Amino acid sequence: MAFIKDRDEPIYTISIAAKLVRPPSRTAAHTAEEAEKPIHAQTLRMYDKLGLVKPRKVGKNRFYSDRDIERLQQIQHFTQDIGINLAGVAYIFALLEQVDETEAMLLRAEARIRELASGESEE
Repeated sequence: MAFIKDRDEPIYTISIAAKLVRPPSRTAAHTAEEAEKPIHAQTLRMYDKLGLVKPRKVGKNRFYSDRDIERLQQIQHFTQDIGINLAGVAYIFALLEQVDETEAMLLRAEARIRELASGESEE
């Protein structure tokens, strides 16, 4: 039996998450040491405060999932590689969520159409 990992399971503390989300090296001038530096935990707290990422909170501790880590890496890519500010990142995420919601509505509509079409052909 294969083990399927839940990408939404919050398993990383803020210090581990900070190490997993490394700032991308933008130029060849960055050394390997610089590329290995984690982002600051305070940066993760700021992203949480702005609503860009929503780690699960247990008491005062934040726990991040694999999906959260991917989102943090996206934020780093947008801000560090492309130069988008955090308001722009929030806007991009809002647009992506709207696209996901629209796709879900289309899938439900298509399923309903198939359901109605199969029901009409049986009568």
